[in-house]
Amino acid sequence: MERAGRRVATGNTAVPRGPRFPVVAAPAAAWSAAPPSPVPPSPPNLLWILTTQWRAQACGYAGDPNARTPHLDALAARAIEYTQAVTPHPFGPFARAALLTGVASPENGVIDYYDPLPAGARTVAHGLAARGYRTAFVGKWHLAARDRAAPLVGEAHARMVVPPEARGGFSRWEGFEGGFLLNDPWLHGTELPEPVRFTGYQSDVLVDRTLPLLRQPAPWFTLLSLEAPHPPYGAPSAGIAPRDPAEITLSANVPRGGAVETRARRELAGYHAHIEATDRALGRLLAAVDLDRTVVVFTSVHGDLHGAHGRFRKGWPYEESVRVPLLVRAPGEAPRRSAAAVSLLDLPAWALAWAEGRHPRPEGDGRAISMPSVVALPDQCDRVWRGWRTPRRKLVLSADGQPWLAFDLERDPLEARNLAGDPAWREEIAALETRIAVR
Repeated sequence: MERAGRRVATGNTAVPRGPRFPVVAAPAAAWSAAPPSPVPPSPPNLLWILTTQWRAQACGYAGDPNARTPHLDALAARAIEYTQAVTPHPFGPFARAALLTGVASPENGVIDYYDPLPAGARTVAHGLAARGYRTAFVGKWHLAARDRAAPLVGEAHARMVVPPEARGGFSRWEGFEGGFLLNDPWLHGTELPEPVRFTGYQSDVLVDRTLPLLRQPAPWFTLLSLEAPHPPYGAPSAGIAPRDPAEITLSANVPRGGAVETRARRELAGYHAHIEATDRALGRLLAAVDLDRTVVVFTSVHGDLHGAHGRFRKGWPYEESVRVPLLVRAPGEAPRRSAAAVSLLDLPAWALAWAEGRHPRPEGDGRAISMPSVVALPDQCDRVWRGWRTPRRKLVLSADGQPWLAFDLERDPLEARNLAGDPAWREEIAALETRIAVR
C-alpha cells in the first residue's frame, strides 16, 4: 500500500573528472534515424525490467548456488537466455544512456559520472512513440543533472526533481534520480509534481506502481528500472534475512583467508537477500503480464566483482562487472539458450524490430566494452579503458592504447591468466586491436 509523504525540496559528493577518450561527433543511431515501417495489425507490448548491479552469474537458472530466483528461473524456462550478454559500460549513467539511445559513451554525450543525458537526445521512447506506442518509465533514472556537492547516498538525490524535458521522451514518467534508498523511496513524475515518499521495499513499491500500466490500451512500452541489488547491501530486504556469510559459496577467483574473503562473504549475503526480495516482487509483476501479447526483457546495467581478483564493485573490465543477465520472452520465439554476442546497445534496435513485427537476430562475433572516464569513488576502476569481447576472447586497452588485459575466456572463464604480454598471443591481440579501432 502506498502512503503519500510530505512534499520536499530538491537537493544533490563531488567526483573529480578522470582521463577520458576524445569526444567525437555524436552519430544518429541507425535504429532511431530510420523512418518507421508500417505498424503491423497487432504489435506486441514491450516490458523492459532493468536492475542495477545484478551480475550475470547471480541467478538460479545460471547455476549460482547462492541465488534464490524462482520467478526469474520460471521466466528463463520460457525465454531466450543470452548467456554472453554484456553491458557496453559497467557503470550506471554510462550504461543507462547507451541503453536508452543505442549509442555508446562518450558519443552519446555522457562522459563523466555526473553528465546528464543531453537535452534533445533521441531515445527508444521516441522511436516507439513514432510507431504508435504509449511509453512509460518507472523507477531509477540516474541521468539528470545532479549536484556534485550533495551526498550520493540519501534523500538529496532521491528527492531532486527531474524536469519533464529531461525524462528521455517518455510520455509518462514516475521515478527518482538516485539516492540508493532501497526502502521507502521518494517518487515524482507525471502525476506527482512534487516528490512523495512511499512506504515499503523499493522493488515492491515500483512493481505496485507499474502494475496499472500493464492494463493500458495496447501497444505500450514500459521500462521498470529497479535500484536493487545495488548497495547498501546491509539495508533491510523486505523481511528476507541474509544468510550466514560462512554459507556463501565463493568463486575460485576470490582470494581466500583474508579481508577480501571476509568482505565478499558479508556483502554477498546481503546482495543475495536483495536478489531474493526483488525476484519475489518481479514474480507479482510477471504473473500479471499477458505473455501472449508482450515481449518481456530482463537485464541489468552492470554487475559487481564481489571480491573476484581481489576487487569490488564495478567499472572494471572483468566478467563479474561486464557480463549481465539477459532474458527475452517474446511471442513466437522458442525458449533456448543463446551464446550469441549481444550488448545492451542492441536493445533499442530490437525494440523497434518487435514493434514492426520482426524477430531480431544478433549479428557479429563480439561487442565493444569501455569506461570513458574514471569515477573517483571507493573501489571503482582506476583508469580509462576500452576493449572488445567475444564469447571466446577479451582484449582491454589502457587509455594510451596499450594492451592491459587479454583473456582466453573459452579456456579461462575466471580470467586467472592475463595474456597481454604473452608472445604466443601477439597475433591474436593484434587482430582484436583492429576490432577495437574500427568499432
